[in-house]
Amino acid sequence: MDIKLIAIDIDGTLLNENNELTQPTIDAIKAARAKGVKVVLCSGRPLTGIRPYLEPLGISGDEEYVLAYNGSVAETVSGKVIFKMGINFEDFLQIEMMSREMGVHFQIETTKEIFVTNKNISKYTVFEAQLVNLPIKSITPEDVTKETDITKMMYVDEPDKIEKAQENLPQSIKNRMKVVRSTPVFLEFMNHNAGKGNALQSLTESLNLKPENVMAIGDQGNDLSMIEYAGLGVAMGNGIQADKDAAQFVTKTNAEDGVAFAINKYVNK
Repeated sequence: MDIKLIAIDIDGTLLNENNELTQPTIDAIKAARAKGVKVVLCSGRPLTGIRPYLEPLGISGDEEYVLAYNGSVAETVSGKVIFKMGINFEDFLQIEMMSREMGVHFQIETTKEIFVTNKNISKYTVFEAQLVNLPIKSITPEDVTKETDITKMMYVDEPDKIEKAQENLPQSIKNRMKVVRSTPVFLEFMNHNAGKGNALQSLTESLNLKPENVMAIGDQGNDLSMIEYAGLGVAMGNGIQADKDAAQFVTKTNAEDGVAFAINKYVNK
C-alpha cells in the first residue's frame, strides 16, 4: 500500500493517557515526513488547540494542513482557511432548547471563543477551554443571532447524561446534522456535510490522492468516518469497538505509542 498521507486524531490517539506527545511518536512521524508523507492532524479542536503539537513534529507552512472542529474547518497550519461549514441559526435554537429540556450543559464554539448559556459552567467546558486555548464567555440564548459564526455546538456533561441525551435525540436532528460523541463527556453537533471523513476526502482529492494513499488513525466516534474512508483505517487499542470493527488494523493503545507502532509498521518499513 502506497501511503502518502496520514490523518491522525489528537486526543486519545496522538497524545498518550497523560495528554503528552511522546518521543517515539515524534520520531515515527518525522521519519514518515522525511519519506515525503504528509501528516494531517484531525481534531475536534480549533487550530489554536492543534498548533502546540505542530512545531514538535516539524509541520509548518501553507503546504501543510489540519482538519479542525471535527472536519468543519480545513486550513493550512499557518491559518489559511480552505473551507468552513458552519451551523444555521434554526439548528442552534432547537439544540439549545433541547439542552435545557434534557438538563445538560451546552456550549457554542466559534473560531475565537467558547460561548456558554449555563450560569453554572461545566468543569468539562473549563477543561476544553484550556485544551484548545479559547476564552469562555457567558451569554444568554438571546445574545446569539443569525450573524453569529457558529462552527460547532456541544452538550458537555457527565457520561451518563451525555449517553441519555444521545439516546433521546430526535431522528430529525440526526438526519439534519452531523452528531458525534467525541469523548464520553462531549456530544458534538456540526453541519451535516462536516465530519472528519468528508473533510479528509475533500483534502485528499484536492491533493490528487486516492483513499488507498491514506492512513487514518483514531479512537472515538468522531474518527469513525475517516477510518472508514481511508484505504488503511487504524483504530487505537484504547478506541471504541465501532472503530475497531471498521479498521483494517488495530494498533497498540495510546499509552503504548500506538500511533508510532502503526506508522512504523506500514510506512517506515
